Amino acid sequence: MEVTQRRVSIRGVRPQVDCGRFPAKRSVGEPIDVEADILADSHDLIGAVVLWRPAGADDWDEASMELVANDRWRGTVEADEPGRYEFTIRAWIDRFATWQRDMAKRVDAGVSTEIDLQVGAEIIAAAMNNSTEAAAKDALQRAHDALLDDSQPVPRRADEALSEELAELVSANDDRRFATTFDRTLEIRVDRERARFSSWYEFFPRSAAPEPGRHGTFDDAIARLPYVASMGFDVVYLPPIHPIGKTHRKGPNNVTEAGPDDPGSPWAIGSSEGGHKSVHPELGTLEDFDRFVAAADEHGLEVALDIAFQCSPDHPWVSEHPEWFKERPDGSIQYAENPPKKYQDIYPLNFESDDAEGLWTELKSVFEFWIDRGVTIFRVDNPHTKSFPFWQWCLDELTREHPDTIFLSEAFTRPKVMYELAKVGFTQSYTYFAWRNRKWEIEQYYNELHRTEVADFFRPNSWPNTPDILTEFLQYGGRAAFVQKLILAATLTANYGIYGPPFELMLDEARPGAEEYVDNEKYEVKHWDLAQPDSLREMIARVNRIRSENPALQQDREFTFHHVDNEELLAFSKATRDKSNVVLVVVNLDPNWKQAGTTWLDMEALGLEPDSQFQVHDRIGESRYLWHGPSNYVELDPHVTPGHIFVVRDIHRTERDFPTF
Repeated sequence: MEVTQRRVSIRGVRPQVDCGRFPAKRSVGEPIDVEADILADSHDLIGAVVLWRPAGADDWDEASMELVANDRWRGTVEADEPGRYEFTIRAWIDRFATWQRDMAKRVDAGVSTEIDLQVGAEIIAAAMNNSTEAAAKDALQRAHDALLDDSQPVPRRADEALSEELAELVSANDDRRFATTFDRTLEIRVDRERARFSSWYEFFPRSAAPEPGRHGTFDDAIARLPYVASMGFDVVYLPPIHPIGKTHRKGPNNVTEAGPDDPGSPWAIGSSEGGHKSVHPELGTLEDFDRFVAAADEHGLEVALDIAFQCSPDHPWVSEHPEWFKERPDGSIQYAENPPKKYQDIYPLNFESDDAEGLWTELKSVFEFWIDRGVTIFRVDNPHTKSFPFWQWCLDELTREHPDTIFLSEAFTRPKVMYELAKVGFTQSYTYFAWRNRKWEIEQYYNELHRTEVADFFRPNSWPNTPDILTEFLQYGGRAAFVQKLILAATLTANYGIYGPPFELMLDEARPGAEEYVDNEKYEVKHWDLAQPDSLREMIARVNRIRSENPALQQDREFTFHHVDNEELLAFSKATRDKSNVVLVVVNLDPNWKQAGTTWLDMEALGLEPDSQFQVHDRIGESRYLWHGPSNYVELDPHVTPGHIFVVRDIHRTERDFPTF
C-alpha cells in the first residue's frame, strides 16, 4: 500500500488534448485559462496554483487559481512570446484560510477563545519559517505576536487576523509539504497573433498581368499588392509557384489533352527546370520572388505559399528517387486517382517507401528552403493524403526551430481526420463553412468548433470559395449570397480568406454538374477587370476594417448564438473577456427575400443587465438603433444588406468606459 498524507484530488484538467498526447493551442496575448476539478475530504479549504514555464526551463512561475463553482477551479496565465510552454497544477489544504473562515464564525457567534488564537499563531509561525524574504518575515512576526498579545481581548485580536492582506502573506509562504501535484505535465503551443487573427487573399500571380494574353510575373504580382492591401487583408496567398510539368499536362476545364499554349495546373509540380525549391521561369527568378516578399511587407502583407507534396511525372525526384513513388506491376509509377477521376499529371508520394527517412527529410527541407527566403506562412494542399506521423514529426520540428511559422491545413475530408491534422501540428484548418447554409447547421457546427474541447486544438479558417469550390449557394444566390458569405466568414471565425478576384467580381458560373468554376483558373491564365463597377471591393474593405477595429472579432472564445424567432435569421455575438468590446452579428440567410423577426438576446453574453437600454451601431450601414432588453425587432432585405455587424454600447456607460481602437 502507498501511504500518503496528501488529501487533495486533481481531476479533469483543461486544456488537455487526448490526455496530453498533443499540445493545446493558444496565441500570444490570449489569456490561457487552466481549469480542473480540485477537491478534498472534510470541510477544509483548498489552495491551488497553476505552475507553468517555457518548455525545458528550470524554474516554474505560479498563477493562483480560484474556485468557480462545484469544485471547478480556474487560473489564468498569458505568454508574451511564441513557443512551447508546459504547465501542471498543485493544490493543498489551506490551513490558514480554513482557520480564518472558522474563526470568523466563532467571533460572530461570540465563542472565540485563546486556544483558537494559538492555533492561528502556529500556522503563521510555520509560514514565517518558510519565508525567505526579510520583509515578509517581519510582517508575519508582527501578526504572530499581535495574535498572542493577551493585553487585547480575543475578539479584537481575531478581527485583526482576519484581514485579506494577512491571508495573502501566509498563502505566499504556506507550508505545502502535503500538496498534491497533478500527475502529468501538459504542453501548450503558443503561436504568434497572426495564427489567431488573419485575413487571407488568394490570387494566381500568372493571372496578374495588366493586359490580356500574357503570362503574369512576380513584378505583375507586386503591382497587384496595393489592390490587395486596399481591401484590408494581411496575408496574400499564392498557389504553387514552381515549374509545371509537361507530361500529361491538363488543358482547360481539366481535359486530358492540353494544347501547346496551355499553362497546365500549378499543382502538377516539377519539370526539367526544377521542383519544389524552384520557381516557374515565366514568373521570374528566386530573386524576383524575394522582391515580391519584400514588397508585400511594405504593404503590411505577409506572403503565404502553397506547399503541395506531389509531383508531375517530370519532377526531378521521379528520376532521382524513384523509391519515393509507388510502382505498379507493369513498372510504371502510380498516378493520383479518386476513382473514377484520374490525375495522370500528378504522382503522389509513397509514405511506405523503403527510404521513408530520406523522403521525410527532403520534404521538411522544402519548408526550410522557403523559410530561409522570408516565408513563414504556408497553406498545405491535401495534407490528409500524407502520413500523420510525418506531419507530427515535421511540424513539431519546424515550429520548435521557427516558432513564428503558421501552417494552414487544406483538408475538406471527414471531421475526425481534419481534427487529427490539427492535433498533430497544423496551426489553422479549413472548415465546412462553404456548405453550411441553414441556421441549425451553422449553429451546430460553430458551437462544436468554439464551445467544446475542439477549441483547444482546432483553429478554424473560413473560406466561402476556393479555386476548387464554387458552391450552389453562390451559383444561384446572386450578390446577396456573396455579401452574406463574406459577413459570415469574417465574423464567425477570426481567421478567414477569399479566392479572388472571382469572389469580389462575384463569378457564379460553374462547370456543368460540379461545384467548381467553369473555365477554371487552375488550368488557364486569366485576365481580370478589377475596375468593374459592381465589384465587392469596397464591401470587403469595410468588413475587414470592422474586423481590425473590434478586438471582439479577433478571437473565437467569447462566442454566443442568440435566439431569433425566424429560421432565416441568424444572430451571434463575440466579446472581449472584459466586455469592453461587444459585437452582435445578425444575418439574413435567405438571399432572395426580406426576413423579419424578434430577438431573444443573452444579455449576460453582451455584458448587459437584463433590462438594459443599449445602442447597437451597425458598422456596415452606419445606422444606429436604441434597443431595450432581450426582445427587439430586426428586419433585413438581402438586396439592401443581408447582414448587420452591430457594435453594442451600454448607453449608461460613459465614453471613457469604452476603449479607443
